[in-house]
Amino acid sequence: MFVLQLFEENRWYNFDDNHIAPINEEEVKSAAAYVLFYRRDPKEKKSNLLKLNSEYNHLQRIRRVAAMATNRPRFPTAAFLLLLLLLYSKNALHPTLASIEEGEKREEFTEELLLKPLPDRKVLAHFHFQSSAPPSAANGRHHYIFPKAIAQLVRKFQISELELSFTQGRWNYERWGGFDPMSITNAKPTGVELWATFDVPLNEIDYTWKNLTHALSGLFCSSINFLESSAAYSTPSWGFHSNYSNLRYGALPREAVCTENLTPWLKLLPCRDKAGIASLLDRPSIYKSHYHSQRLKLISSKLVGIILEQTLSVVLQPSLRSNSPVSFNAGSLQPSWSVNSLFGKKVTGHCVLAKVSRIYFELEKNLASKVDELNPLNSWNNSVLELLEVPSREFRELDASSNQGSSLLYEFEVSFSNESTPLNIGIHWKLPLIWSCPHAPFRVSRYLMGSGNERGSIAISLQSTQLHEWFLTTSDGCAVHVVIFQVVPWYVKVYYHTMRIFIDGKAHIISDVVRKIQISPSEDKLSPGSMELMLRLPCNIHSATVIVDFDKGFLHIDEYPPDANQGFDIPSALVTFPDFYFSRRYQLDDSMQYKSTLLSKFQESNSAKRYTEVLLVPLTTPDFSMPYNVITFTCTVLALYFGSMLNVLRRRVGQEERLSKSKGTSIF
Repeated sequence: MFVLQLFEENRWYNFDDNHIAPINEEEVKSAAAYVLFYRRDPKEKKSNLLKLNSEYNHLQRIRRVAAMATNRPRFPTAAFLLLLLLLYSKNALHPTLASIEEGEKREEFTEELLLKPLPDRKVLAHFHFQSSAPPSAANGRHHYIFPKAIAQLVRKFQISELELSFTQGRWNYERWGGFDPMSITNAKPTGVELWATFDVPLNEIDYTWKNLTHALSGLFCSSINFLESSAAYSTPSWGFHSNYSNLRYGALPREAVCTENLTPWLKLLPCRDKAGIASLLDRPSIYKSHYHSQRLKLISSKLVGIILEQTLSVVLQPSLRSNSPVSFNAGSLQPSWSVNSLFGKKVTGHCVLAKVSRIYFELEKNLASKVDELNPLNSWNNSVLELLEVPSREFRELDASSNQGSSLLYEFEVSFSNESTPLNIGIHWKLPLIWSCPHAPFRVSRYLMGSGNERGSIAISLQSTQLHEWFLTTSDGCAVHVVIFQVVPWYVKVYYHTMRIFIDGKAHIISDVVRKIQISPSEDKLSPGSMELMLRLPCNIHSATVIVDFDKGFLHIDEYPPDANQGFDIPSALVTFPDFYFSRRYQLDDSMQYKSTLLSKFQESNSAKRYTEVLLVPLTTPDFSMPYNVITFTCTVLALYFGSMLNVLRRRVGQEERLSKSKGTSIF
């Protein structure tokens, strides 16, 4: 016998075999029963109580209680309902709660920040956030920390790997570094760059790419949907990435970057910018910087699930006012700075959902070696510099060749900070120091040659940095390989048969220098032109130049942008040095409770690469004011013509004279 009592009514019901019948209190008193308190809406019909039958099996697990007599004191309604809820949750909902706990344990989020002084008196701030979700079979379509919008993108478009970047400014490889983890993985070209690989059939890749561009455009409030046209994206074979036949690449060098792109990017974080390291992201400080690049990278597989990496690299100029009392030329003294002076905020706590929340302060190899020459007792507080906060740990970089420390890394735990004891990391310089960042084997530049609006040439120049100790000796002699990947719009008609290669100012035969080449000629209004070129250069060269000629096409008047007289942008070319790999490893101790995702990225071996400048090509543009001038002139002539003609046809001179005489007026 299953007894049910309504809260709103002092009546009892027998609920058994889809049948509800009222019973009296004597019947309840005479038999033990399962009692369920159910609050019914007064407007609800009693027939709706039949819905409870589907939960009958679960209700059998509820603790058995005796039927309450009218003369026996009852439990308080709220307390008894809470007791039943706890018992029901422990038994009936145990599998669900277990799956929730398991999903929460498997989904992870980390937040880290790297601060580094630069030789040209600027500061690099690199924010690194990483979210991971287990395979979908583990927790279905439900997520607890991982952003649902990204998971839906991965499932809908079958994305294997994706990278999207919004960049303003250009990374200075000579002053900020060209052969370090930051320049290799986080230095991006100006504007928007997007590439993705898909796990779909080859005949569906282009259709999937177009839909993906529209989805990303709406998600990040940008013009990424302009990459849907086949004339805006290319299909690299091996020059840009590994040998992927399902890879698509597109770039918008003129795309403006603003807060509308940063806000949805921050919404992907569990705590957004309300808590943790992301709370430092002050909009005015970011967008007045010399360089900033926000990046999003996705990696998805059936074994590891989805890994979302979000980075924001900012190069800031601290205040040039020196706080040092030492009297010497202030031009050679690095400006002192802190997190509060850079972003206008201090770190007052971590994101409670973050498994790792740390801030790192790095001293480059050349800077750290000059500090070590003074034999200080303390590397973070000495006669040269002083850190404003005491670091939690200190790490030394491992040099694979000599097994000696080089760069210095200081770690600060954000979880130790709060509103009363905020974290204000910074540096105070006491003596002037001059150092340089590591450079890549070659300096790369790209420029235009020729004059006029009809034809010209594109030149890619390589200048050796004379760092011969990095060159590798291969089986085919001492040589260095250079891979060039370049995409040009269809209206820049490149003639690849005119390619010329000069080494140290002397022309060389193409077949002697080019080891591998892949050319995709452009088609008018259908596809851009792309060039993938692998060069084999001798180790002792000083310079090398690759030149190709092109003609300038004509556009329809509807295809010109509003600022057509400014010129048309050609996306940056990517130059990769596959013989030179770089990774940075630190002497980490066993006391680190959680593994750092940022330092793990530094430990990955990546080949050196550089993006060239964006080229501005002037094209022949029509006089857009001519239609206005023609319309104005034509309307003026027609007005004068029709006005004079109508005046002659409709004006009656004799009648006007008679009317004037009749009124006693004279006509002059």
